[in-house]
Amino acid sequence: MISSPAFSEIPCRYFPKPGPANTLAVLEAVGRRAKELSIDRIVVATCGGRTAFEARKHLDPSLRIIAVTHVTGFAEPDVQELREEDRRALQAQGVEVLTCAHAFGGVGRGVRNKVGAYQIDEVMAYTLRIFGQGTKVAVEIALMAADAGLVRTDGDVISVGGSGKGADTALLLRPATSAHLFDLRIREVICKPSNP
Repeated sequence: MISSPAFSEIPCRYFPKPGPANTLAVLEAVGRRAKELSIDRIVVATCGGRTAFEARKHLDPSLRIIAVTHVTGFAEPDVQELREEDRRALQAQGVEVLTCAHAFGGVGRGVRNKVGAYQIDEVMAYTLRIFGQGTKVAVEIALMAADAGLVRTDGDVISVGGSGKGADTALLLRPATSAHLFDLRIREVICKPSNP
């Protein structure tokens, strides 16, 4: 292998298919890369809490885990997918839980649902899905966590997303708030499906 100051050889784990079967392999790669880079904050997408519980179980206890849920009403009106007892259990384990409007699907999705016209936030979401649903989710939850003040915008975090349930994507990124989304930088792809 050639060693050069002009580039870095950093492994990226590719999964043949998206989905929850990749969750433990994602968390292993996240734990390894967080240790290598001294990253202390991991942002994890979770619907019902399973991925957040797995992250707490498998990642170093010193890591700060921020679990980002679906907005209340995402699956059905007035229903929060993360049960209150699971929210409390995660918080008791030191996991911060964030529930707020989706960065790529709040008011813009409301406009589409009412009048059928896509807004720029959903166009951006579809563009990110070119790299896979997990990539879109990882970027979106990093924006949401920055908006809530749970991650800083002057340091890197690892953001973990998935395609429905579980995790299949992890990105090293420099977060930004949604009002400054073009300042967000994806610095590394730690893992993702090769066939999104």
